[in-house]
Amino acid sequence: MFAGLPELGISNGEDLKETLTNCTEPLKAIDQFQMENGILLPTLQSALPFLDLHGTPRLEFHQSVFDELREKLMERVAFIAEGKEEDRYTKLEELLEKSFPLVKMPSIQPVVMQVMKHLPKVPEKKLKQVMADKELYKVCAVEVKRQIWQDNQALFGDEVSPLLKQYIVEKEAALFSSDLSILHNFFSPSPKTRRQGEVVQKLTQMIGKNVKLYDMVLQFLRTLFLRTRNVHYCTLRAELLMSLHDLDISEICSVDPCHKFTWCLDACIREKFVDAKRARELQGFLDGVKKGQEQVLGDLSMILCDPFASNTLVLSTVRNLQELLSQDALPRDSPDLLLLLRMLSLGQGAWDMIDSQVFKEPRLELEVVTRFLPAMMSIVVDDYTYTVEQKLPSEEKSSGTYPTTLPETFTRYLQDNRVACEMGLYYVLHIAKQRNKNALQRLLPALVETYNDMAFGDIFLHLLTGHLTLLSDEFGTEEFCAAVFDNFLLTSFSRCAAQTFPPFPTSQTQPVNWIPHISPSPCSSAWFSCLDFSSTSSASGSSCVAFISGSLEPFSNSTWPLVTSLFVH
Repeated sequence: MFAGLPELGISNGEDLKETLTNCTEPLKAIDQFQMENGILLPTLQSALPFLDLHGTPRLEFHQSVFDELREKLMERVAFIAEGKEEDRYTKLEELLEKSFPLVKMPSIQPVVMQVMKHLPKVPEKKLKQVMADKELYKVCAVEVKRQIWQDNQALFGDEVSPLLKQYIVEKEAALFSSDLSILHNFFSPSPKTRRQGEVVQKLTQMIGKNVKLYDMVLQFLRTLFLRTRNVHYCTLRAELLMSLHDLDISEICSVDPCHKFTWCLDACIREKFVDAKRARELQGFLDGVKKGQEQVLGDLSMILCDPFASNTLVLSTVRNLQELLSQDALPRDSPDLLLLLRMLSLGQGAWDMIDSQVFKEPRLELEVVTRFLPAMMSIVVDDYTYTVEQKLPSEEKSSGTYPTTLPETFTRYLQDNRVACEMGLYYVLHIAKQRNKNALQRLLPALVETYNDMAFGDIFLHLLTGHLTLLSDEFGTEEFCAAVFDNFLLTSFSRCAAQTFPPFPTSQTQPVNWIPHISPSPCSSAWFSCLDFSSTSSASGSSCVAFISGSLEPFSNSTWPLVTSLFVH
């Protein structure tokens, strides 16, 4: 409790004990100790007896004076630090040198921590002492911890890891929630609302203006994304940058080459549409990547891989195709559409780019533009034609039946091309939102076979859930139920039965950093990932492990809310 006082030449309890043990007149010894260690104010001595008359203990008086002086001192420290004197930090360093021996004394500790908090560069020796003492490390300000973390990546990883895990849990909770509707789904919150979340705010505070810590977090996110393929890490990468942007942290925003691109894309996500002006700005950023700086494409691809960015790009693509239909124009004649496809392709190639370390934009297949999109537009035309015919008098109608088959090019590209599959899935969501039962019955069976089983992904099924609630009345018909369940959802059972899972690791059978090398499955939202941060750190020995677990159910987790929501409605 009194540690450090002897170093400053101040008597403590042990000194008083020794004095009373060896003295012959204890009362005189106590009076002498009080005079030497009390408040050195001559006029106070005559006033103290009045406190005795009022029954106020001397301890209570001295404690109140001590507390008042401590508050004044802490205010003075903050005032000096905020001043403009050239020697202000020298004064604080001198005060730290005098007060640091008392850092473990609870009553003095706040003063020491206040001084360290306002020093831009705490002496290395003091930082090591704080880091070595768990109690001191726990109570020191985040400003001090930043100085410790920037040279201890493994320790910083230990602090960040629980936050990253919490972020994934929160995102998956939103995806797998059964409280779904067309007005309330995963993409409903605005970008600014999302980055007010606890995890993003904590990470922003931990990073502050420290570029080195920001770079460490980005390294963690890239590593986790590479090991897990979880696109929510891409979302966090964008949200973190924009959170720093909101606070006007120019020290970081000015050195992140993705800042302006992310800022522009964030505005598009807010509007859920990429207009012509912003499309030109985004294209300028992509075209502006200079030779020798191609690595920035890795970060740009992660930002475009963010599901919120992908959602905006594909919604804009569908809207663009509708405009082309009204103008009798072809997809290849629209520069804006080609740019949207370019960005969509770059985002979907993020994992491959980071894994291969080949930082080059993936080449978009020309036939996606010249064959797949026209095929998709023909489906839209079929739908428009049928709708118009239904409004005609019976004698002017043609066959009157809705088409049931799909162009072979359309179904083939759903299976073979990632970008085409994404657009096809969003078109299904588009027609579901329009309550187009006929088009849904025509398209859903084609989703059984899609590129990398994207139709059984959590995000698509989550959105489909909310959209299908609009068609709750249609579930009273056997034909529609067969299309949704028998011809689409229930096909995942046969897939799951045919799949062989690798053995689940245990501490006895697998090392800590075991990663199952399997492709994403429609049967589970995620397996799990174990991340050893020491593998990305120069520090030896220490490691930070993040463990994220998923389920092994016949349906992906978001299928159950789909089934329950449909029957509830």
